[in-house]
Amino acid sequence: MSDTVLELQNVSRIFGEGDTQVKALDNVSLSIRRGEFVLIVGSSGSGKSTLLNMIGLLDKPTSGKVILDGKETTALNDGQVSQYRNEKLGFVFQFANLLPDLTVLENVMLPQQIQGSSEDIRQNATDLLIKVGLEDQINKRSNKISGGQAQRAAIARGLVNRPTIVLADEPTGNLDSVTAGKIVKLAKTMAKELNQTFIIVTHDRHQFPDVDRVITIKDGKAFSGEETTMEITA
Repeated sequence: MSDTVLELQNVSRIFGEGDTQVKALDNVSLSIRRGEFVLIVGSSGSGKSTLLNMIGLLDKPTSGKVILDGKETTALNDGQVSQYRNEKLGFVFQFANLLPDLTVLENVMLPQQIQGSSEDIRQNATDLLIKVGLEDQINKRSNKISGGQAQRAAIARGLVNRPTIVLADEPTGNLDSVTAGKIVKLAKTMAKELNQTFIIVTHDRHQFPDVDRVITIKDGKAFSGEETTMEITA
């Protein structure tokens, strides 16, 4: 099993044509290792969201390659991309996006149900909800729990398929600072316990101290750390 779970090779993404052309990503190369807890930071308009879409297989680059868990994904058709994304990626968003008419447990079970898993889906989801401290909320409807609890459930849902990478987009952006701190601590605990790779996309660096690596996006280019101007290749 390779230690590298994600590699972007000279990835550019261009929108528009001619005089209206915008290069949202400019020749970005980076790699992420298994078990890393990585932060991607950048201001609005920096290319952060476009990079997120590349990593999450939600868009294809204009040029360059996106290699996820050893497979070059840019040549896959839409159906193949969708299947591979469901197998390899877990998502956590700013808003938990739980289905309100389902229980917390049913929400966490959904990804494995969609995938048609032959495993004990209910037990897998229950075990994760216990890990994230929601054992007493399992049978509540998701619209009856707090924002912090909903985000804990969203993390469990993101982990249930045992993805190669959990990709979290502003996961604390809708929470107060105390609750946000608890969610960050939980994500780090899950990363350590499960050797799970996390890539966190945020505009607020200070909510995430002591991460393994910081990647800064500025004007469509990727830099290692917060103040450097070196392109990432490791």
